[in-house]
Amino acid sequence: MLRAQKLGKQKPWTEKELMSGLKHFFDQNGRYPTAPEVDKYPYLPSARSIERRFGGLVALRKKLRLETQPDFRSGKHSSERAHKINTRAHKTEKTVYEYLKGRFGKEFVHREYFFSDDKRTRADFFVYDTGKGFCVDVFYPSDRRNLAGCLNSKLHKYNNESMGQYPVIFLQMNEKLSQNVLDQLVQNKKSSLNDRQQLMGWGTFQKFCKDRKALRVGKK
Repeated sequence: MLRAQKLGKQKPWTEKELMSGLKHFFDQNGRYPTAPEVDKYPYLPSARSIERRFGGLVALRKKLRLETQPDFRSGKHSSERAHKINTRAHKTEKTVYEYLKGRFGKEFVHREYFFSDDKRTRADFFVYDTGKGFCVDVFYPSDRRNLAGCLNSKLHKYNNESMGQYPVIFLQMNEKLSQNVLDQLVQNKKSSLNDRQQLMGWGTFQKFCKDRKALRVGKK
């Protein structure tokens, strides 16, 4: 049974409630949460309280016999996983960049577009076209569960006025996830995308770009 966090004094969380919260997160994201994610998750107590009581998230999962994933924070597994992800991300972004250059022209494709001066909020690409431009945020989810987690994270990232100036395409590049799967996910989400946000696969994105009019050199 899930228990939501509430303000004020309350009874200590039972192990059954903690297990339910962890399993609920796992069902949504395909993995267990990190400490920062625990603090934002309504169905779990704070990471600090878990640290004080159990010695941390890894220790809690072991106690609850939920150790179905290794500790990704250190060791060989962490470095190999990071290298694999970084290599794939570089290759994926290069594919998108080369396509955008060919479609709209190199001078009209801006990489790592920052929305504000603090340089904390950025899109992978901003494309200038006759429709005043659009943003592209590229990612590669491993499966449907991971897709849901990635999308939730991106919606949180883009949840401010400065990043709502232009249309934003959340472009997932795993070809095993069809556009139909993406549409179903969006349709069933409790926190829906706004009118300026779209979730697309590679094929749908190419059709989207073909419908946009490119600028000519010297004009914007």
